[in-house]
Amino acid sequence: MKVSFALFLTVSAAMLNAAQAPLQMTRIVSPDEEYRIASGDTVEVIILKVPELSREYRVGADGTIELPFLGKVPAQDKSSHELATSIATSLGNGYLVDPQVSVTVKQISRHFFIQGAVRNPGVYNIEGQPSLLQLITLSGGLNATYGATAFILHPVRPAAEGDPAYELRKANINALLRGEFSENAVLNPGDIVHIPAADVFFVAGEVKAPGSFQLKEGTTLRQAISLAQGPSPVAAADRAVIFREEGNGRKREIPVDVGAVMRGKKDDIPISPNDIIVIPNSKTKSIFKPVINAFGTGAAWSATTILR
Repeated sequence: MKVSFALFLTVSAAMLNAAQAPLQMTRIVSPDEEYRIASGDTVEVIILKVPELSREYRVGADGTIELPFLGKVPAQDKSSHELATSIATSLGNGYLVDPQVSVTVKQISRHFFIQGAVRNPGVYNIEGQPSLLQLITLSGGLNATYGATAFILHPVRPAAEGDPAYELRKANINALLRGEFSENAVLNPGDIVHIPAADVFFVAGEVKAPGSFQLKEGTTLRQAISLAQGPSPVAAADRAVIFREEGNGRKREIPVDVGAVMRGKKDDIPISPNDIIVIPNSKTKSIFKPVINAFGTGAAWSATTILR
């Protein structure tokens, strides 16, 4: 799926904040792969006994460096040795006798970005093509709030053509950590990996430990109530309500018999992001205070609805 960069304003803003802070730059060298020159790299060309041609050159967006006499010389995807041979061959074709050329990569431009729920978000310089798991590991690993999905934004046209367009890919992190390596996406230079924090849900009312909880993949009502340490002795578990956000910003009320679900008498219910599960007191009216305590005055609408 191709998307406009404007649709990822929050991502760009986060990357801007990261750019204003000290960047964490790390370089990984693959021992079994010779580095291939990329657009944006800086290379030093030394031509023996020809100091006027010996200097640093930056590889342009078209993958070439421009040398005096020779003009544009293709450099992208070549090794240092291959580029040196290419330059020597061209110079030997009517310019110099047996030219001796060496090429050294002075600076690489293979930037990979990672942000969100990792320990050390930032910009990393990496040779070759790292995988998603390698970049996560390099950034210190996931922190405790990570969500189940990694979003990978890959630039599909140069920024010089206007606002850069990005191709969006997704990877299931939980599946990757379970060993499903089909989710271990191979990354390309310029990729932005965003791992948002996990969604949450809320349990309020007559439970022993009301509050907000991290929503794991596959979380159900039974698990949610267990995380809240179960209903209290005065709970009216058969009159619980799940308040669920609709796409239009409205909330839908889902009546549920928590007691029957916990006993296996009724089907368990999958929990959605930002669900609010409220178990009233058997005397009904005392539900107002626990809801306010758990979520603040903004949740008063929930209690009011139950009291009706």
